[in-house]
Amino acid sequence: MALLSPSWTPEKLARYAPLWPVLTAGVAGILGVVGLAMASAADPRLTAWMVLMVAGATGLVTWHVAEQVRARAPAVESATRPAHEDAPPYASLINALPDPVLVIAAHEPDDLTGRRFILVNAAARETFRIQYDAGLLVTAIRDPEVLEAVDEALFGGLTAEAVYEMRGAQERVLRAIAKPLGVAPDGARLALLVLRDETDIRRSERMRADFLANASHELRTPLASLSGFIETLRGHARADEGAREKFLGIMQAQAERMARLIDDLLSLSRIELNEHIAPEGEADLTAAVMDVVDGVGPLARERNVKLVTDLPCRGEAMVAGDRDQIIQVVQNLIDNAIKYTPGGATVRISLRAGLSAEAAAAARNPSASRMSLLTPDHGPDIYAALQVTDSGVGLARETLPRLTERFYRVEGQKSGERQGTGLGLAIVKHIMNRHRGGLVVESVQGEGATFTAYFPMQRGARDADARPAVEGAVTKLS
Repeated sequence: MALLSPSWTPEKLARYAPLWPVLTAGVAGILGVVGLAMASAADPRLTAWMVLMVAGATGLVTWHVAEQVRARAPAVESATRPAHEDAPPYASLINALPDPVLVIAAHEPDDLTGRRFILVNAAARETFRIQYDAGLLVTAIRDPEVLEAVDEALFGGLTAEAVYEMRGAQERVLRAIAKPLGVAPDGARLALLVLRDETDIRRSERMRADFLANASHELRTPLASLSGFIETLRGHARADEGAREKFLGIMQAQAERMARLIDDLLSLSRIELNEHIAPEGEADLTAAVMDVVDGVGPLARERNVKLVTDLPCRGEAMVAGDRDQIIQVVQNLIDNAIKYTPGGATVRISLRAGLSAEAAAAARNPSASRMSLLTPDHGPDIYAALQVTDSGVGLARETLPRLTERFYRVEGQKSGERQGTGLGLAIVKHIMNRHRGGLVVESVQGEGATFTAYFPMQRGARDADARPAVEGAVTKLS
């Protein structure tokens, strides 16, 4: 029989699965009739007629079901076939392109919901988080300028371009290019939409412009001061040894401030340039904090500041990221805490691993003013949170939103023994953004401020069994 042919594959047998209950019932019916006839010694002719009737009914029902299965086979195969098997031959070439590519189809210009993507490559799936082979274009792209460019290609027959800015924690700038592809066999108009990533180019242009603007603005004051002192030293203070030493000391401080400013500006520019590219590698956050604490020892001793650390064991807080940049975050947060903590007071540094995003960013003090300076768009479920608390004068609620602005310094806290550049927290925010982490500040005026930076953990570290944390070490550096 054709149905039992050895050429039939398991897939074909599965397709005709509805036939097997019918055949089984028919065979069971025939066997039942024969068995009943033998048990009751019925007329053989009557038994033969009954067997023929059951066999005929079984054959008729089998033929009917088989015809229905054959009729439905193309639709079933189309619905169950993997997307790559149903794609046209050139789809593999489009899928290999690094830029997002979509093929758009539409019938009527007035039907705004009729613009559909009928083919997308892997880059487009990842960029726009597309899960289906076809769907409404507006479910993936809602930018009016891009949609207008697509319409010009579909119904105007023109090549059109638009700039598409993807908002979020990691901003991206794409140039959308729409080209007409003619008319499909079903009468639909087709267009090709290609999106080229220009984020690096835009960031480089903005980095150069920002560096020149910031450098020219911030360097003007120390340069003017240096020029004034040089003029004084060349004039009436030439022979005054006391004034000469005083002015030279001030000039050295101004020159060092300019050097720090240039270093911070260059560091911030480099971080912003690669901010949309997640870093590779891993770092032990516990080891990074301990290295920084050891490094700031002389400064803490000089200011008579007591450091209290509460850290897990090494290897328990493995985070995904660039170790140098992670140390830069820890360094800036601890430096700020020491700078604004009066002598004899305490800076507390704690680290917790294996937290959800909500737990890492949760409020520590219900009575404190609190603000999330950076919230990750998406990412791993498990984080390691570094918390640095100073004992300074605290921050007013209205100052919290501006803390990560370039060169912003809180009124009343601009002077001191260690003048900063006003770029430290801006650098911290951009590094945390590159690492897909978060940054939170809490403060009570008169009681100090707490900064919490939380990093996504490495997958292996997330799954590892937790080991007991070491007790916090209290160290007075005097």
